[in-house]
Amino acid sequence: MTRPVAFITGAARGIGLATTKLFLDEGWQVAMNDIDTDELKTASAPLENVLAVPGDVSDPDEAARMTDMVTATLGGINALVNNAGVADFGPMEETTFARWKRVMANNLDGPFLMTQAATPALKASKGAIVNIASISGLRASTLRIAYGTSKAAVIQLTLQQAVELGEFGVRANCVAPGPVRTKLAMAVHSPEIIAAYHDALPLNRYGSESEIAEAIVFLCSNRASFITGQVLAADGGFEATGIGLPALRK
Repeated sequence: MTRPVAFITGAARGIGLATTKLFLDEGWQVAMNDIDTDELKTASAPLENVLAVPGDVSDPDEAARMTDMVTATLGGINALVNNAGVADFGPMEETTFARWKRVMANNLDGPFLMTQAATPALKASKGAIVNIASISGLRASTLRIAYGTSKAAVIQLTLQQAVELGEFGVRANCVAPGPVRTKLAMAVHSPEIIAAYHDALPLNRYGSESEIAEAIVFLCSNRASFITGQVLAADGGFEATGIGLPALRK
């Protein structure tokens, strides 16, 4: 039996790599994309049933080239996971237009271009799209003028994709992670920030990369065959809390 194919962008580290490994555990083949060629080579080398696909998701020619490479080599695409993105945090007044454009190019243009390029293959397989947004796309926060706006746009993009592609049997959903214990987050989050997040989350902890991967793989699987146009906040309950005073919850 031919293994289904998942094409994951930003797969060299973090959530993308955790999702790659879970797909492999479930019997899929995985095309791993990343713009960091060296990191992608390191991440993919020890894995079986993977195809390394370096390239820039924000470049339309690259999106087409990479998609053609995956379909020609692996025979099709059953799931596209638009995970590649960049984080850029800072006050609105200090967010230059160049910074804004970089965030939008990677976080919004990338999922649009990759989905557009992969649509013929996804129609052929009646496949699934999962876009990775963020809890920052569902609730506003300081210092995230570009990042939060880009992720909110990804959520709307997902709804548009679901409506337009549903008649072809293609499903499109979105996962919005909350605080996740990645190497990057742990490097930049101070003890005070970590404590504040723990207090704000009903589950009182950060999520793990593998927990986000579980949500992604589920939405790509036949177990989610009647689910489309949905946003799944894998956030430990962060979205549900709104603005609350810690002192009133003691």
